[in-house]
Amino acid sequence: MNTALPEFKVLATDMGFPEGPLALPDGSVLVTEIRNQRIQRIYTDGRVDMIACPGGPNGLARGPDGAIYICNNGGSWYLPNHFASMGPAADYEGGSIERLDLATGVVTKLYTHCGEHRLSAPNDLVFDTLGGFYFTDFGKKYDRTRAHGGIYYASIDGKSITEMVYPISAPNGIGMSPDGKVIYIAETETARIWAFDIVAPGKVAKQPAPSPHGGRLVYEFTHYDRLDSLGIDGEGNICVATLVTGTITVVTPAGKFVRAVPIPDGYITNICFGGADLMTAYITVSSTGKLVSMKWDRPGLKLNFSE
Repeated sequence: MNTALPEFKVLATDMGFPEGPLALPDGSVLVTEIRNQRIQRIYTDGRVDMIACPGGPNGLARGPDGAIYICNNGGSWYLPNHFASMGPAADYEGGSIERLDLATGVVTKLYTHCGEHRLSAPNDLVFDTLGGFYFTDFGKKYDRTRAHGGIYYASIDGKSITEMVYPISAPNGIGMSPDGKVIYIAETETARIWAFDIVAPGKVAKQPAPSPHGGRLVYEFTHYDRLDSLGIDGEGNICVATLVTGTITVVTPAGKFVRAVPIPDGYITNICFGGADLMTAYITVSSTGKLVSMKWDRPGLKLNFSE
């Protein structure tokens, strides 16, 4: 493991648990603030737009219509001066999938349920080439119980949502392989990366027991860590934000450790790639409330509908 700190640039500070960085075609970057219930748009000239988003905005992705799609965890309760969630907010009613019109700043709810079941805490999402999106629902922790998590597939018109995997333990980051045939999931509490082979839009092949939910185990940390969101590079490697040790850990689809990039914070929560060559990594540093950027050693994967 390389312990030397990389050179990085601080783009924003004083954010309330930043997550969901998304690089836009004009060079600006969107970042959610879970604790502050808003989204920041940070421009290259230093300007910042604030977009209100009640609840707990988390993961972001740009859809085929140019709108931004939001995983909203419904809101969390925090102790004073504590950066991590302690449980649901007092006004928590459940999580949702939302659509943001960047031109107007209007946020519209698309999904609050899958069938009769309330979404608990949608966390992160990724689009396929057809314009549908896969998303994780992290579940929600309470004083003495925990709601299970799941993986879903939905359309942008608010009319179709499918439960693909349930239950799964605290699924967080989600990414898609360059060929669009595999989705990768980071489980927070188990510190495992799982793969699910896509056999049709919204349908994955399930592995038999002892897989707890049908996923293929890609990588398991051998020391205590927790995983948050992830990005995929242009070679298909999985770059996962690793809590506790404060790194971006890179592993191959075959489960081989590549490297760990240290960032001086125990709550590195997400990474995305941007810039004309996709070699700029934008990383959310959440316990100290920052968005930072750094040069990556290879291009990131170009996301569907990113232009």
